[in-house]
Amino acid sequence: MSMFFLFCRSLKPAFLFFALVSSCGLPAVAGGVSITSYGHSALMIRGAGKSVLLNPFKAVGCATGLKEPRLKANIILASSELADEGARIARGTYLVKPGSYRIDGLNLEGFTAPHDRFGGRRFGLATLWQWTQGGLSFAHLGGSAAPLTSEDKVLLGSPDVLVIAVGGGSKVYDGVEAAKIVRELKPKRVIPVQYVRGKSVDNCDQTGIKPFLDEMKGTTIRKTGKTIYLRKNLPEKMIIHVMR
Repeated sequence: MSMFFLFCRSLKPAFLFFALVSSCGLPAVAGGVSITSYGHSALMIRGAGKSVLLNPFKAVGCATGLKEPRLKANIILASSELADEGARIARGTYLVKPGSYRIDGLNLEGFTAPHDRFGGRRFGLATLWQWTQGGLSFAHLGGSAAPLTSEDKVLLGSPDVLVIAVGGGSKVYDGVEAAKIVRELKPKRVIPVQYVRGKSVDNCDQTGIKPFLDEMKGTTIRKTGKTIYLRKNLPEKMIIHVMR
């Protein structure tokens, strides 16, 4: 038995994702993705040899007190150019405008949506994102408060992973609105973002995650750490990941 084989067998489960991708010589798509939370609605998604950063922010407004994610990624997907959900502080190809893109082997689709509940008349428009990475389909709804249109639902499909803002306020879905969209899209995994964690923040009209979780009562909820690992071919059962 080779030392290489013994090494692969000795790995702990927490490191299995990276071991399969890099150390044991399997293609990245076989292991799915890793997702790391940086607070607010900033997530780094790594898989298929690529990294996608969602909504880098300045520590202002509802993101006050958080460490700014000054990171490097292949692609940066922003919901808007507001400082708390699309700050140009990270390095990588920055996308915020709707459109079809092919970058570093990834196909990304951005769709226009009102940023508020008044057709965009108050806060303008946001961008919803859809792409596939590591064998998993993603939908990123991190910066909107408007209901999805029939066209939106067709374009977004039923994603494997849905990233959705749930904190309420003037620019973000509240718990009831977010739960309605989750039930409409029927994703396999849900990652709630953009809600107040811990103490309330001055000049922030968002609330915590509890209203959303109350609306999703009966769905499996997993409170995780800063990083989670998802393999492709996820089971159909919906799971909500509440990340630290």
